Amino acid sequence: MKKFQHYLGYIYLFPALVILAVFVIYPLIYTIYLSFFDWNMVAPTKDFVGFANYQKMLTDPIFHKILGNTLLYTILFVLFSCLFPYVVSFLMDIVIVKGKELYKPIFFIPAVISLVVASMVFTWILNPVSGPVAIILQSIGIKMPMWTNLNGWVISVIAAITSWKVFGYNFIVIYAAIAGIDREMIDAAKLDKVPTWKIFFRIVLPMSSSTGIYLLIMTVVQGLQYVFTPIKIITKGGPNNGSSNLIYYTYQKAFEMYRVGESSAISVLTLLIFLLVLIFTFKYIEKGVYYEN
Repeated sequence: MKKFQHYLGYIYLFPALVILAVFVIYPLIYTIYLSFFDWNMVAPTKDFVGFANYQKMLTDPIFHKILGNTLLYTILFVLFSCLFPYVVSFLMDIVIVKGKELYKPIFFIPAVISLVVASMVFTWILNPVSGPVAIILQSIGIKMPMWTNLNGWVISVIAAITSWKVFGYNFIVIYAAIAGIDREMIDAAKLDKVPTWKIFFRIVLPMSSSTGIYLLIMTVVQGLQYVFTPIKIITKGGPNNGSSNLIYYTYQKAFEMYRVGESSAISVLTLLIFLLVLIFTFKYIEKGVYYEN
């Protein structure tokens, strides 16, 4: 009986391990395997090319441009999706007194709206010719730029759309962390007439940093998951790969150009890049994180 109980935990874990193996471990291993071959998903055989796919990607100017796009998008997305919800949550909990119960569900609404719908709505709102924003700007003598044809602008708009989608979830998470901070410290700081910005940086930010580091990691992951949809619907990676990133470029290589080996190599390189980012985060940033008790 004791021996059976010893293995009972493994029996309970077995279904989850099977699902993990089928949908995560096997695809990962197979992707690494395909990255060493030249294959178009149609030919019955695969041609072994070794590290040629990796060498081609690392020396390809288009890949360098898309890597830069990914970096810029990630920075903008983290700023929009981490910093902005942090500030809004702080204002909601510490500064704003009335209307909190009204604002919270309003801020969370974007989290339950389809990203496809959001992309289409934002495309209409930000239409540089006939959109509401363009009309308002024209009324005050400002011409809205053709952002779909400008590299920096198009990445910024896509980052804004995906940030709008995840804002509600991030807001609720960080709001709960800020609301859990001991009120006595904040009230004492207010009595001593400490400026609001100092309360944020000296008390709220350090005391909620454990949730903040979680939010940072989840934001990067969510940004990579959600960015495909607005790019596919709005820009198709244009202009001249100006809005494409590593995720969308991987899709293009595999399912539009049928270069599965190169696509797999990009996938592996993307995995390694963000693995390094996570290692850097846990090794350096997490050192300053405050964990209660």
